[in-house]
Amino acid sequence: MEHVNQGRQELIGLLRQEPRGAARQQEERVRQLIGTLERATPADLAPPGALELLEGVWELRWSSSKQPYLAVGPWLENLQLLAPSQGRAMNLLRLPGALAPLAGIAVEAALSLNPGEAPAGAPFQRVQVRFQRGGWLGPPLGRGRLQLLRDVQQPFPAWLDITVLDQELRVCRGNAGTLFALLRRPDLALSELLLPITSAPASESPAGPGPV
Repeated sequence: MEHVNQGRQELIGLLRQEPRGAARQQEERVRQLIGTLERATPADLAPPGALELLEGVWELRWSSSKQPYLAVGPWLENLQLLAPSQGRAMNLLRLPGALAPLAGIAVEAALSLNPGEAPAGAPFQRVQVRFQRGGWLGPPLGRGRLQLLRDVQQPFPAWLDITVLDQELRVCRGNAGTLFALLRRPDLALSELLLPITSAPASESPAGPGPV
């Protein structure tokens, strides 16, 4: 397993390269390392404690997608907030550094997991995702923050297969075939970034949905 651990460290090193998005320059190597980890240490969300490992704030550091809202670059933080304990998640695009709290684009989603759906003998990796509302987040205001959100119409089921998962690294594959590599952001608190459940209903918000 030593070569697997070395490969994991190499992948994390590539993902941590600055400026953000530099791993795109070594895309073939990133894919090779991900494939090795998926085969050698596949994630399994069924055992006790696995969902606690999934919970937290993650930053997208590499993606196979060419879509602009899945881009990784020095000008943008692409965060994914996962709270399976609450059945909630949120994608958050925002500027890095001191400007981060001032504005962002968010998409909220409901998460559901059903370990019984996994094939016999296979690890349970699938998280069902139902997008709910999205739009613009403004600066903090009182105990909350300004926001213009509205319902997101999701015409087809969406899901993520979590294929690699540990304290630092998460790899997943989306229903459209996109491959993602994310690093945990222990410096960011899930409770401070997730929108309160008591936020105003989306029907009262006039803005259009953000990217998903």
